[in-house]
Amino acid sequence: MYNRVLVPVDGSDVAAAVLPFILGIAGPLDFEVMLLRVSQPVSPIALETARYIEVEDEEALRVEIEAYLRGLAATLEARGVRVKTLVRRGDPVTEILTAAREERADLIAMTTHGRTGPARVLLGSVAESVLRHADVPVFMLRQTEKEAARRFSEAAVGV
Repeated sequence: MYNRVLVPVDGSDVAAAVLPFILGIAGPLDFEVMLLRVSQPVSPIALETARYIEVEDEEALRVEIEAYLRGLAATLEARGVRVKTLVRRGDPVTEILTAAREERADLIAMTTHGRTGPARVLLGSVAESVLRHADVPVFMLRQTEKEAARRFSEAAVGV
C-alpha cells in the first residue's frame, strides 16, 4: 500500500514529533522514509545606520540542515528503517508538494500546531495547505511545543 513516506521537518521538536509514529510503522512495513527540510530564502537586510547589507550565508545553512537530517536519519537507520534525506529551498508548501511528486511519495506525514482563530489567520498553516493540495494521503499529528518538549525528554528512541 505505502512504500515511500515524505516527512517534512523544520528543525523543531514539534516537526520531529511525527518520527516516533513513523518509526513504529516504517520498519515493520518496510517503508522508505524521505526526510525533507525546506529552507526559505531570506531577503538581504539593509540597515539604515550601517554601510553594509547583511546577506544570508546559504552554504552555512545548507551544512547545518544536512547535519540535522543526518542525525535524524542515523537514528531511524539504527532501527532498520531505510532513509533518504532531501534539502530544498523555497516556499515550504510548494517544495513539500513538489518533492512528494518528484520522489513518488505514497504518503506525507507531518505535524501541525493545530492553531485556530486569529493565530491561524495571521500565521497561516503549512500543514493545512499541504493537506488541501497534496495528490497523496497526508497523515497529520497535532503537536504543541510543550507536548513535543515533554515527549522528547521522555523518549527512548532519541529522535
